[in-house]
Amino acid sequence: MLPNGPAQFQPANASRTAPGAALDGERAVALARQTLDIEARALLDMRARVGTAFVHAVELVLACRGRVVVMGMGKSGHVGRKIAATLASTGTPSFFVHPAEASHGDLGMVTPGDIVLAISNSGEADEITAILPAIKRLGVPMIAMTGREQSTLARHSEVVLDNAVAQEACPLNLAPTASTTAQLALGDALAVALLDARGFREEDFARSHPGGSLGRKLLTHVHDVMRTGEKLPRVTPSTGFSDLMREMSAKGLGAAAVVDEHDRVLGIFTDGDLRRLIEKGGDLRDLSAHQVMHASPRTVRPDALAVEAADLMEESRITLLLVVEEGRLVGALNSNDLMRAKVI
Repeated sequence: MLPNGPAQFQPANASRTAPGAALDGERAVALARQTLDIEARALLDMRARVGTAFVHAVELVLACRGRVVVMGMGKSGHVGRKIAATLASTGTPSFFVHPAEASHGDLGMVTPGDIVLAISNSGEADEITAILPAIKRLGVPMIAMTGREQSTLARHSEVVLDNAVAQEACPLNLAPTASTTAQLALGDALAVALLDARGFREEDFARSHPGGSLGRKLLTHVHDVMRTGEKLPRVTPSTGFSDLMREMSAKGLGAAAVVDEHDRVLGIFTDGDLRRLIEKGGDLRDLSAHQVMHASPRTVRPDALAVEAADLMEESRITLLLVVEEGRLVGALNSNDLMRAKVI
């Protein structure tokens, strides 16, 4: 087992890292487990410190009429970009500004009414401390996410979120590892607390993720995917059996709606109904649509979510639904239509 402390760590010899050298699998697994242990302890330690300052940070963001401007240098900057993206996608308008670029004009992106979330493990990043007076002159409140509560950044901030870690997971205790994990987790915690306070719902999430699977499920309605007009297979009650079959074949939905002169749905005839008629035997040519249809078919509203239509199909063990509005046929869709829309 590897020692926990970085000072006791002995780096692998050069031959172990040379091109083509064999990997010491046991050592790699031990390092991986040690890394996870260190970072897990860092998160648990930070969990115990979350309290009043975190509540104040949430209150400050909720009161903000502008955007949350996230800043950070180096690895903290990479984490900051992710935090800004998470906030923006969960109901808190946010974007990332690079502190070095802020000194050369990008600070103009920060306006009164915004709030700055500055991330720095040391709290002494030159690029951030250089712009603190300018941010103060704008009257923009600051939240510091730092590992040093007595740092320059912390002293200039209204709220300090403490993400200090006892040690980095890096065996040399140099590369930001546990500290950036702590920053990332604390940013997630802030986003979750904010979305809960805002009453953020699945529908809200979907609106900011229209290209994702959840977005498609929660934003796609039946009227977006249903077939309409001439693509609809429909016949009247008096339509003969041969014409009924021709209409079904031409429209390719495996069914035909039976409607009256006002397009009110009276029934439906499906491929399954056809198979059952054939099994019974007899001459089908003299039958009309009214005689072979079954009444009260399953229907769905055009404004219903497409995922609701999918659920209804699965529950009823059918592959097609008629779309009805105020009793009149306005569309139809089958499972293939839903698959093409990537709803199922």
